[in-house]
Amino acid sequence: MIEVKQIHKCFGKHEVLKGVSLQVAQGEVVCLIGPSGSGKSTVLRCINGLETYEAGEILINGQRVDSMSPSIHQLRTRVGMVFQRFNLFPHRTVLENVVEGPIFVNRIAPDVAKKSAMALLEKVGLAQRADSYPSQLSGGQQQRVAIARALAMQPQAILFDEPTSALDPELVGEVLAVMRTLAADGMTMIVVTHEMGFAKEVADRVCFLHSGTIVEEGPAKDVLGAPQHARTKDFLRRILAPQVGEQGGHQGMVVTP
Repeated sequence: MIEVKQIHKCFGKHEVLKGVSLQVAQGEVVCLIGPSGSGKSTVLRCINGLETYEAGEILINGQRVDSMSPSIHQLRTRVGMVFQRFNLFPHRTVLENVVEGPIFVNRIAPDVAKKSAMALLEKVGLAQRADSYPSQLSGGQQQRVAIARALAMQPQAILFDEPTSALDPELVGEVLAVMRTLAADGMTMIVVTHEMGFAKEVADRVCFLHSGTIVEEGPAKDVLGAPQHARTKDFLRRILAPQVGEQGGHQGMVVTP
């Protein structure tokens, strides 16, 4: 469904992506991991057409992603994106945030859009907060609304850019639970994350990025359980060690409710 072919991306003289290639099949969940500044978020922004790229090619179902093309807006309706920050409209209710895209972009009838939106809010466990404003919600609830908003556009795939990084630790689980459900339902997903437990449990494949390249790629159990590259080993050692809690648990690991 998604093909990234030898993508190069520069910000000024700094080359952020140095020939990244990635293929994601329909229904597949791929997690991108790696240190800050390795290019993970930039890959997602290029796939969604939010950033231009200097060389290479990105295809979604055979259609080239070109941020300058008039068709980019239509393409974005097929590939949703959930950001670190929730980006909800603060002056609109939860329900209004979810129906905005379907009504004004997809031209769905308001009554149909509202019925669908309520079903999605039920799916993410927030139907009872439909009339609330974002400021009245916790960070985890706002992120679940953002996921419902992305789903309301009926995308073929969703890109998640560290969706739990802005949340307090106790709120992470509720967002990951929704993402787990989407994966089980067959949604195609590319997830930039530092939640190694989630990646190991849900991802079909994991890609480790370092300095703008994919250093190691493979099944989640292999990359996370028995990494081959020294840089992958060092990253996992550093990211896992500080998170071991007093009870021997791992605050980044997902506990299935």
